[in-house]
Amino acid sequence: MKQFNAISEKQLEELSDAYLRNEKARVVRNALTENDIAVISKTLSGKAENPNLFSIDIKTLPVCDQMQSGRCWLFSSLTILREMMAKKYKIKDQFEFSQNYLAFYDKLEKINYFLETIIAEAETPLNSEMMRYLLQVAIGDGGQWDMMVALVKKYGLCPKTAMPETYQSSHTFRMNGLINTRLRKFAHDIKKAEKKEIPAMKEACLKECYGLLCDCFGVPPKSFTFEYYDEKDKYHAHSGVTPLELYKDYLQTDLDDYIGIINGPTEDKPFYQTYTVKYLGNVAGTENEVFFLNLPMKDFKDLILKQLKDNEIVWFGCDCGKDGDRKNGLWDDQSFDYEHTFDMDLSMNKQQMLDTRESAMNHAMVLTGVNLVKNKPTRWKIENSWGDKVADKGYYTCSDTWFDKYVFEAVVNRKYLNKKQQAAAKKKPVVLDPWDPFGSLAD
Repeated sequence: MKQFNAISEKQLEELSDAYLRNEKARVVRNALTENDIAVISKTLSGKAENPNLFSIDIKTLPVCDQMQSGRCWLFSSLTILREMMAKKYKIKDQFEFSQNYLAFYDKLEKINYFLETIIAEAETPLNSEMMRYLLQVAIGDGGQWDMMVALVKKYGLCPKTAMPETYQSSHTFRMNGLINTRLRKFAHDIKKAEKKEIPAMKEACLKECYGLLCDCFGVPPKSFTFEYYDEKDKYHAHSGVTPLELYKDYLQTDLDDYIGIINGPTEDKPFYQTYTVKYLGNVAGTENEVFFLNLPMKDFKDLILKQLKDNEIVWFGCDCGKDGDRKNGLWDDQSFDYEHTFDMDLSMNKQQMLDTRESAMNHAMVLTGVNLVKNKPTRWKIENSWGDKVADKGYYTCSDTWFDKYVFEAVVNRKYLNKKQQAAAKKKPVVLDPWDPFGSLAD
């Protein structure tokens, strides 16, 4: 092993002397004794340049709240579907599909998917790169649009009134820990088991986890009454509706009409090529595997704008941890000047951030508007799932420069794709490693 270079006493003295001679550093150090780094690095221009005004502003039902759970991808996906339902039936005020209902089956399917993955890797040593990754990640709340599609096509939908939230569905940390402990035990135990014993071991694990899910989330309904008020305050009730009927007969939307697009400007991912990720999914055996079409940012934005101009909101995935001001409801990379505050070189482009895992998608939300100047976007309106007590009643703004840096995925109707994009979407997908940045889940 190469001998590392240690910090010498001379280097340490030089570092200390240089720092103590810096008068600005003293001001910064004093400011940080009682202030957050983001507070003292905030610029004056960000909020003024990104007001909550948009040339395209699609009105939506009130925002939802995922609370202490990582289900943003489900909340944002179901926000898309509820707006379709609200438009179709002229539903007034608050209506939500049950996030708890789909979360129950998502967990169950992820458990089965994980067990099947571990069985497929039964001969792979526990200390291998693959097994270390699988066991570290195990299962969580996060997901992707295509994972929602797989769930809805298999299990349908139900109103939130038919399967409301529980404390555990909104606070999933401890439950996830119990599930993952059981799954890791399975992964350990099958290494010493005979092949004929493994199916029974899997069934026992699945049964135990199913019971825990029922304890925590409740038992999913087989049927329910679909009821709502329309825009004229008229009450409607449809009794004996099953979840699949609500999807197929009432919503009547073909989710296969939509495609995931990404902007991944890295050398290993040429544009106009499709991609999928090994071992990324929830419903085993589904035709709806996680699938992306990689596009340049111009194409990426153009497709989103086409859908917004048609008065249809857009699901998207981003890195919400970068340059955000939750109090004022703004994501803007120009609103924080960390480089000059601390005299540090922090400049990285999107390719560099993806290649080094400095940034990747970790949150999903919904685009409900955009401000256009000479048909070019300057800022975007976002419906989040963090409740209505933050930002502008739960609606946020992001600058267009932040969008360029930190928005990685979106879902659009295939009808907006041009001929070149349609042809690219038919290509056989390249299979990415499980730990690829685009294997990240929104939570």
